[in-house]
Parts: sequence; structure tokens; C-alpha cells
Amino acid sequence: MSKPTIFMYDTTLRDGTQGEGVSFSVTDKLRITEKFDQFGIDYIEGGWPGSNPRDMAFFEEAKKLKLKHAKLAAFGSTRRANLAAEEDPQLKTLIDACTPVVTIFGKTWLLHVTEVIRVAPEENLAMIEDSVRFLKESGREVIYDAEHFFDGYLDSPDYAMKTLEAAVRGGADNLTLCDTNGGKLVSELQEITKAVVERFPEVAVGVHCHNDSGLGVALSLGGVEAGATLVQGTFNGYGERVGNANLTTIIPNISLKMGNPLNCEKHLKRLRELSMFVADLANLEHDGKAPFVGLSAFTHKGGAHADATKKVSYSYEHVDPTKVGNKQRVLVSDMAGRSSLLMKAQELGFDLDRDSPETKVIIEKLKELEFNGYEFESADGSLRLLLDKLTGKRKSHFEFEGYRVIVEKRRKEEDPISEATIKVKVDGEPRYVVAEDPGPVGAIDKALRVALGDAFPNLKDMVLKDYKVRILDSKEGAEAKTRVLIESSDGEELWGTVGASNNIIEASWQAIRDAIDYKILLDDTK
Repeated sequence: MSKPTIFMYDTTLRDGTQGEGVSFSVTDKLRITEKFDQFGIDYIEGGWPGSNPRDMAFFEEAKKLKLKHAKLAAFGSTRRANLAAEEDPQLKTLIDACTPVVTIFGKTWLLHVTEVIRVAPEENLAMIEDSVRFLKESGREVIYDAEHFFDGYLDSPDYAMKTLEAAVRGGADNLTLCDTNGGKLVSELQEITKAVVERFPEVAVGVHCHNDSGLGVALSLGGVEAGATLVQGTFNGYGERVGNANLTTIIPNISLKMGNPLNCEKHLKRLRELSMFVADLANLEHDGKAPFVGLSAFTHKGGAHADATKKVSYSYEHVDPTKVGNKQRVLVSDMAGRSSLLMKAQELGFDLDRDSPETKVIIEKLKELEFNGYEFESADGSLRLLLDKLTGKRKSHFEFEGYRVIVEKRRKEEDPISEATIKVKVDGEPRYVVAEDPGPVGAIDKALRVALGDAFPNLKDMVLKDYKVRILDSKEGAEAKTRVLIESSDGEELWGTVGASNNIIEASWQAIRDAIDYKILLDDTK
């Protein structure tokens, strides 16, 4: 017996923006809508038209979009108490949004009916039925979100079911059961969802879960196992409090593990790319630990793991990373064995012999450097340069002779200014440059770029994206060893470099030197 198709309903643009630190402009929302459509998301909830000017502007602009697959949904609530649906201004706003789908929520929990909106239970049922019927008669597909359904059902199962009956009488196309507080266990949700599916066999059932108990994804998958055919969630799990159920985890689990058809499954290889796109527009760092799509999702550090993975990849990988647009990575650290090093070296373009003396020397050198504070897990640029040096392939782009850094505060009311002097040789020609910057690291970076700029003009395309400092032995106070990690980019490539010293300027210099040297190496290989 074939499994039913599961429809994906994304609410990143509405529920996701209720998360702390998440905000999208109208242009951002339009771009994300188009990307979701191309990926194969079935429903895209664009926002609540009557709630704020930004959402109103989005729906006005969205009328111009030419979506090829996805249906755009406007979100709102049932009519107000003691007011005809056709006279309710909020429902009229939903109609004016001109979306093919309207999603409205209504009260399920008697506690909310009597203590929050303070209407009679029968009036609440009428509000649900009237609102759904009005929207259906206006030609819309209607998804009814049963707010706090599972809490309401446990409090009064008879009344909770009556609220769904009211939505069905009004003509609802889908009944989505919401774990609004995010507090249910999988077994509870499955039992209740199954009861709803059996009670309303003629209407599709969905689930909308939150992650307050860390179970948002598990609850959503449990709902599918219980018969739900629509799953609501957000990309990257953005949402109120600790977030909504994460579609970037739900989608591959349903497709690759549960075997249910998805309309987006043919684009699954773009999942990581889309996840990073949404994070970028949200101006948030992409979660490196995210299942399936995170940078660390298929990363191996221990030597035994790396060795086994090289022989049989699925021995330590639950799915092929390429299926979700990710890749296998091997980290080289003081835990590394030969297999880790060989796999990482191959990734960086080196063909090392497992049993050669050269390989042993490299491993011992890496362990020595890490003992002294270096870390190469996030510093592929420095590692590549080190392997070049240890294998005799290192090409000297410039010869370092010395630097000096002065930090001076000239007047009490002025900010400090830093001055860096760099001495290098390029093709035997000495270069002596002085540069100023508010900070010492910026001054060093600027001086070295100026010194090398004539010989390597592409350095102008390189920018320092991130600068991290880690104190390795804080008990040593001002004498503590410091590790500096720098992330750089030229718009096409992204690389990390590292430096370590009990002098923060020296550690910074090492990381900056490697960053610039690696950029020159990249240009040489193009």
C-alpha cells in the first residue's frame, strides 16, 4: 500500500518572524517566497494582512508574483463575537489580500473561550463556523488552525471535537491541530491526532508544533504517523520562544526515512542552500549543528570514525550528505589518526601515502601545534599552507622581515589610534609600509595589503568576515596564550586561518598573514 503525499506548509514569514532577532523586509519576504516556490513548498503563509503595514505591503506586492507551484496563504482569526462574518473588518482584510488560501485560527480550549476571549462556548462555535463559511463562499481554500487543540482536548475532548465539527460544517478544507504551547509528548499527540483522523475521514488533517520541549520535529513526524497529511513549520526552526518545528529537519526525515512522497523531494539537494539563504536574509548565523543542513552534520573528527567512514561511509553517516546538498568533512586535530589526515589532505588536494614517513611527520607536527594552542578545525586555509610547507610544495609569495605596532591615545577625549609598520620583500624587492587604523589588527591588515597590493592586485577583493579571540589558559592572566581565528572571503571562496601566541598581536599577525597568503594561493590556482 502506497503512502500518502505529505504537504509542506511553511510559516517562516509569519510565525518565524515572531522569533527573537528575526525580521524580514518586504523585499526579503518576496525573495523567500519565490525560493520556497522553486523548492516545491506547497503552502507559504505570508503573514497577517491586518496586523501591520509590512504584511499589508507584502500581500500587495505578492499579487505580482508568478508562483509555479506554491499556494500563498493569508493568516488571521475567526470573526469577533456578536458580529456577522461579512461585517468583520479583519475577515474583509483577508479577502482583500487576494490569496488562494486563507488560514484562520480559532479557540479550542474552554479555558481560552471563557477566560481569555470571554464568550459563551456556543458563540465560539458559531464564530468558527461562520468565519470558515464566509471565506469558503468567497472562493478561498480554508485551513482551520485549531489553536491549543491538544491542551483543549485533554481538558474537554467533547468540546474540542465540537470546535472541529463547527469548522467542518463551515466547509474547512483542512483541520490543523496546533500544539501552541509546545508542551505535548509524542505519544499524547499521536493518540489525539489519530482520534481526529478517524472522526473526520472526509477532511485532511494537519499538525502545527512548537519546540518548547525540544520535540517539535518528533511531534510533527508523530502526527504524520498518526494520519496527518499536512505539516506546518518554519525553515531553520525560527519562531516564538524557542521556535517552531524545523522544516529543514522534517522534510528529509519524511522523504528519506519515512518514505512518504513530498512535492519538494526532487529538489532535496537544494535544502542546505535554501536553509542558508533564509538565515542570510534573517541576518542570523547559520546553525552549524543543525541536522542534515548544518556544516557539522556530516563532519568527522575522531580517527576511528574517519577510518570507518572512509571504508564504508554509511557506517557513521545516517544518510548520504549529498542528498540534502551537504558534504562529508573531516577535521584534523590532536585526536586525528592517519585516516583523518589522509581524508582531509585529499579534500585539500593532496595525495599522501598512508605509510610514508612524511605522513607520520605531518601528524606529529599537527599534534605539536595543537598542543601549543593552534586549532585547524575551522582553519582550512592555515592547514593547506602548512601541508604545502611540510610536503615541500610551499611557494613563497613574500618574505616577511618584521612588523611594529604602536597604539596611542593622544588626548583624553579622543579614541586611540593604531599604527602598524610592515617590512616584507616581494621578488627580492623590499617593501616598507606604515598604515593607521582605529585598531591594531586592522592596522596590520591594512599595512600588509598596501605592501603587497602592487604585486597582488586581487587582494582588494578580499575582506575579513570574522575575527574571534580565545584565551586558552585564563589562569595565567595577562600572560595567557591566545588563539585567534579569522574568517576571510573574496566573494567566491570562504576560508579560515589561525594564529596562537601569548601575545595577541602576534597571534593576529599569524592569522592575517595566512589569510592573505591563502588568497594569493587561490588566485595562483585559478
